Amino acid sequence: MPINAAPSAPDPDVPAVSPAFLCEKTPVRATKGMVVTNHPLASQAASQMLLSGGNAVDAAVAALFALTVVEPMMVGVLGGGLLHIRLADGTHRVIDALSTAPAAAHAGMYETVSDGLPDYQLTVGRRNETGAAAVAVPGALAGWCEALQRFGRLPLGDVVAPAIQLAARGFAVTPYLVDCITDTAADLARDAGLSRLFLPGGRTLQTGDRLVQGDYAATLQTIADEGADALYHGPLGAALATAISGGGGTIAVSDLRDYATVTRDVVRSHYRGFEIVGPPPPSSAGVHIAQMLTILEGYDIGALGFGSADNVHLLAEVLKIAFADRAVATADPAFIDVPVARLIDPAYAAERRAALSLDQARDWPPGIPAGRSLMPPESPNTTHVTIADSEGNVVAATQTINSVFGARVMVPGTGMIANNYMFNFDPHPGKALSIAPGKRVFTSQAPMMALKDGRIAYALGLPGGLRIFGSAMQALINLIDHGMGLQEAVEAPRVWTQGWDLEVERGVSEAVQAELARRGHRVTRVGRVAGGMNAIAFHPDGSMTGAACWRADGTVIGIGGGLARPGVRFSAH
Repeated sequence: MPINAAPSAPDPDVPAVSPAFLCEKTPVRATKGMVVTNHPLASQAASQMLLSGGNAVDAAVAALFALTVVEPMMVGVLGGGLLHIRLADGTHRVIDALSTAPAAAHAGMYETVSDGLPDYQLTVGRRNETGAAAVAVPGALAGWCEALQRFGRLPLGDVVAPAIQLAARGFAVTPYLVDCITDTAADLARDAGLSRLFLPGGRTLQTGDRLVQGDYAATLQTIADEGADALYHGPLGAALATAISGGGGTIAVSDLRDYATVTRDVVRSHYRGFEIVGPPPPSSAGVHIAQMLTILEGYDIGALGFGSADNVHLLAEVLKIAFADRAVATADPAFIDVPVARLIDPAYAAERRAALSLDQARDWPPGIPAGRSLMPPESPNTTHVTIADSEGNVVAATQTINSVFGARVMVPGTGMIANNYMFNFDPHPGKALSIAPGKRVFTSQAPMMALKDGRIAYALGLPGGLRIFGSAMQALINLIDHGMGLQEAVEAPRVWTQGWDLEVERGVSEAVQAELARRGHRVTRVGRVAGGMNAIAFHPDGSMTGAACWRADGTVIGIGGGLARPGVRFSAH
């Protein structure tokens, strides 16, 4: 049956009214566990953990290690990210494993090109973007190992084993990876390790080629044997510090030794009977998704219709409001006082809503005291996993090395690819996001969950840089306001703006585009907004539906069945 066809009986996976677009992938429904990642081999690694008696945390960490092998352009042990964990007892925790600026970093360490757009973020020699000087202190490995130790069930060696096998034996290169190699080939060619691996003999890897990463397999085995200490107190860290200092970067062994994750409380808000739960600053998601939804709650979004001019106009206006406030308020809370309560206050939403016109687009100034004037961009090159087990544990984790192939630096002899997270800081001194020793990068990562009557209803997330939290918000609206099934919600056409052009995917009609232009929007049609969303819906009967969208190699694996009924024996006859 086509996914958009109306069933003969009500089905929670199929919308009551079919949207005006076709889905390219199909959802999966199961009862014993659900895995959604952006690569089939990572989903396989995660499901292997669930089938081996592990829980959702074991599965998520196994998937992330596997993704460092099969999505090496997006994620690595030298990256950073957020893990949003809901335990079976209903409690939520966010493990903040974002990268930090090294102790020797300082606000004026880069020579900037311009004080205005479009070159505000650029520095002389691209030193904040590529090469050793662009590398921040990594947090990913610390976060994964901590999550496993605190909330997992399986030993680290078992969890890393699928990734080791993939690195040692190799895997077939996908078109997605080929495109990323092609786009960055000039930078990759300047690093001996990256060039040897991804441009063998000067030739870009092709779809179907087998990629073997022997050095990285050995590194993963060292991690399996020694844990996170291999990087933060051991030989891998020494190799990283030597490579970075030798290339003109600032990371020292002491930076690795001093790195620490932060366990943060989630941000909670309410929208049309659902509790929306997300990560707090330095993530923008929990605060600004709550802010946008609180403004939108004053409108009958469902009645406006998905993809209508009124609907898209409202999305654009609340996105501009959120970005105006984000640009002056959201940063590392250890350095900046972020007014979370004010930003998500219904009274503040009412103030912003009162100035919003359905007939005319407008430029939105911040509604709170300004701390900076311009906001650095974020790379859209990230990955995300959403995983649930049958016991009630759920993980939504977004992780990255920032740009495609990070700083385009491989640590010699290890296969580890370094992040370029220093690019996320403002290279100009005197700003809220300026560089300071130990300062955490800010992020748009949005590992989100939604609850209904205290029970989890949805978990989702995606890659996409600045476009992440707006896309996550739209998926929640698709589910709650437009009554879409999960597959429709993650694949539905998206829109995005931060105050300049309004980007719309191809599913937005030309008539709507023309009407938006009449209202004053500068509309640009794009191939995609943000990346591949991975989501799980939880049903009252205990089953789960998983969905991945067309924007990445997302793959869903659901687990059913189980062990034999107790007491079953075969006859001896």
